[in-house]
Amino acid sequence: MENKRTCLYDKHVALGALISPFGGFDMPIQYSGIVDEHQAVRQHCGVFDVSHMGEVTVKGNDAERYVNHIFTNNVSGLDDGQILYGMMCYEDGGVVDDLLVYKMADQDFFLVINAANIDKDWAWIQQQAEGFDVKLKNCSDEYGQLAVQGPNAEAVVEEVLQIPCKELVFYTCKTVSPEIIVSRTGYTGEDGFEIYGTPDFIRECWDKLMASARCKPCGLGCRDTLRFEVGLPLYGDELSAEISPVMAGLSMFVKLDKEEFIGKDALAKQKAEGVAKKLVGIELADKAIPRHGYNVLKDGELIGEVTTGYHTISTDKSVCMALIDSRFAKLDTTLDIQIRKKVFPGKVVKKRFYEKHYKK
Repeated sequence: MENKRTCLYDKHVALGALISPFGGFDMPIQYSGIVDEHQAVRQHCGVFDVSHMGEVTVKGNDAERYVNHIFTNNVSGLDDGQILYGMMCYEDGGVVDDLLVYKMADQDFFLVINAANIDKDWAWIQQQAEGFDVKLKNCSDEYGQLAVQGPNAEAVVEEVLQIPCKELVFYTCKTVSPEIIVSRTGYTGEDGFEIYGTPDFIRECWDKLMASARCKPCGLGCRDTLRFEVGLPLYGDELSAEISPVMAGLSMFVKLDKEEFIGKDALAKQKAEGVAKKLVGIELADKAIPRHGYNVLKDGELIGEVTTGYHTISTDKSVCMALIDSRFAKLDTTLDIQIRKKVFPGKVVKKRFYEKHYKK
């Protein structure tokens, strides 16, 4: 089956981007280089095509109750324009997907889901809706999306795109027009905005940003290095059907005081009794780079494996996130990572390897 292409695909090709499959789409991985693009976002401003992400609307008399039923966080009491991060879970606590939930108005919610999971999520969302008075719509093909990220993002969105955004605080959004939404969100650890709109509007925005020379085009390569440095999870690596929010250290997004949600009992049990495996950060003394799937050892015994690893661009350290035996998850615990045929010593550290710079 052929990969899909976003509304900006031809723009990426024209700029000479390295294109590679991701989540069922042909996506730009890099333009000028991952390090250059990463630093642009940390220091100035970068723009990402994230039109591959999925969007689902939930409307109707039971919309709030239904979203709370499928979502680990609690949307009750949200003001219009507020956004929450959380997970959809299976009954056993495994993760269907992690997502953002936007409250647009009373009984009107906008769900943003991962590109690779669109079909699976949409089937799940429909399946769970029985008995709820809701109208669901998968509008993933109707929206393009840009992420404008970095310390200069606010000025770029205001001045280049002429989209008023100064008043937005972190994790809030507003409707610019019936088809256009702007939110102060992102996946980089820097201040920034995500803009949802029609494909034509997103193409116009991209052209304005490129013409301005105030915003560097960035690929998914540095999106991964940026999110990793600040400890943000990637579905399929740090979250999955086998890795619950409790195991991943994301219990703050699981509201067990809610009346009910799918997976609540299993997650409450995990939180009360503990879990066999936990996600940790590991820093190596050496400059060797730990990669996804590499073994983590304690005194020669296999205790887990790396989920994501890099030599960080911002801090110049070899670090990784790894799912390991909970007995060894305490900070400063020494352990080893097997990289090919060699073993490199490391220690458990916090999963946030670089401090976030959000505008709260």
